[in-house]
Amino acid sequence: MTYLVTGATGGLGGYALEYLKKLVPVSDIIALARNEEKAASLRGQGITVRIGDYGDTDSLKEAFKGVDRLLFISGAPGNRQAEHTNVVNEAKEAGVSFIAYTSFANASNVDNMLSTDHQFTEQLIERSGIAHTFLRNNWYLENETTLLKMALDSGELDYSAGDATVGWALKREYAEAAARVLSGQQETPDILELSGEPHTYGELAQALSKASGKEISARDLDAEGFTEALKGHGLPEEAAQGILGIQQLIKAGDLELTSGDFESTLGHPLRSLEDGLKEVLSL
Repeated sequence: MTYLVTGATGGLGGYALEYLKKLVPVSDIIALARNEEKAASLRGQGITVRIGDYGDTDSLKEAFKGVDRLLFISGAPGNRQAEHTNVVNEAKEAGVSFIAYTSFANASNVDNMLSTDHQFTEQLIERSGIAHTFLRNNWYLENETTLLKMALDSGELDYSAGDATVGWALKREYAEAAARVLSGQQETPDILELSGEPHTYGELAQALSKASGKEISARDLDAEGFTEALKGHGLPEEAAQGILGIQQLIKAGDLELTSGDFESTLGHPLRSLEDGLKEVLSL
């Protein structure tokens, strides 16, 4: 059995490789990297590396030869639908028997700037006939690093998501779940909703206070006030608008989900929000 991890030089892919090495022989693992420079560190770990890019079908054709199980980490926004089509088509052509795809929380039931490409890809994989599990990842706690660092500086956690909840968890926890599914050592359904315990930003501020030992208050701002606060901390307009877009998505309830899939897949509890913050912020 051979296992290929795409995005192997990225954060999620790197963590997934580390967990996968504990589950299957290293000699059975293949990592996909975009260039030789990025591949060097992986080769040093004894991992077989193949060079490939989602936009280059010839490279994917070579990369997927002899691969049984594929961890398909979603590409960057932009030309994602065309690139994901390449991945699925070449995986089918190569005879890949299983795909674990990193999708978005509740992807088939929400409509936002992040879900569209994932809906497209899930449907693409379903039509391919390849056995699969969609890893519907909620939200990395690391995604909040900018807001969290601002809060530690100012004593106020600024947000614009109202009372909506988020199922935060650590990137490495999502990666461990992906590695466990890829290994095939446990039976998994077609869809796993990987969401941590739902929390509001007010609760995030409370957890940050405990983690840091510093009093942090929560400040729910309207869209204009939120972007102005971000720019006041030195963020450029484009970055501020990007974070606002995510806050609006969260406010709409698109990440509000309660599911036991995450811990049942891991076989152990997730880290608490307070401990997760300590890890992310090195507190």
